[in-house]
Amino acid sequence: MSIKNISLSKLMKIMYLPDNMVISELRGDIRQEINKEKGIANDGGDFYTPFWGDAKRYVADEIDLHEQMQYRIHKNPRRENLYPKLATGFLTWWLDKRRWSNQSFEFLEKSIKGSVDFKELDASVRVGNLLSLKISDDSYKLIYPYFAKEPKLEDEAVRLGLWLMNEALPMYSIQDMRVLDVLRARSVSVSDVPLRGDEAEVFSAKFRYLLQRWENLKLEYPHYAA
Repeated sequence: MSIKNISLSKLMKIMYLPDNMVISELRGDIRQEINKEKGIANDGGDFYTPFWGDAKRYVADEIDLHEQMQYRIHKNPRRENLYPKLATGFLTWWLDKRRWSNQSFEFLEKSIKGSVDFKELDASVRVGNLLSLKISDDSYKLIYPYFAKEPKLEDEAVRLGLWLMNEALPMYSIQDMRVLDVLRARSVSVSDVPLRGDEAEVFSAKFRYLLQRWENLKLEYPHYAA
């Protein structure tokens, strides 16, 4: 079940959607699982991973992001609306809002990733595909992307995301972690949204609720191979 092994970004999105959109997301997830079990490829592909890979290559000074966006759109015209918005949001943040702009940095090619197991829920949440930088003062900036147009990330969602990142990546300091809302060009750290101490309970409760909804909706699909 993909929702039982889910990325943090996708889970943050679903947790804070209106109820009707939550149901739509969960039903879509169930259909994808059914198709996967039947060997049927899902339509649409991943729009965000290629963009984020390009954004990281831009930071590494390997490509011009605007030129790369045109290439991506030429290869797949369905990206024509989304990719320019993603590029604008990312570049606005990178060029105008990054707080270490006067410090030199090293782009880290090595993939930094981790996960958190919720044993009582028989589920796990993945953190990966970070934009990872080592700053000249030997600190790090670990940037985790959030791409969704809706919902906008409110403070509680960011707190939960930062808490989960800290649990998944214990070898790094939470002070170095950021959640980046790409479309809104907004990165948030614990300095902006301090943890309150209840994040584990709130996260688990919200995750449990979604898993229960998923199980209930699955009953609508009698041919689902459990």
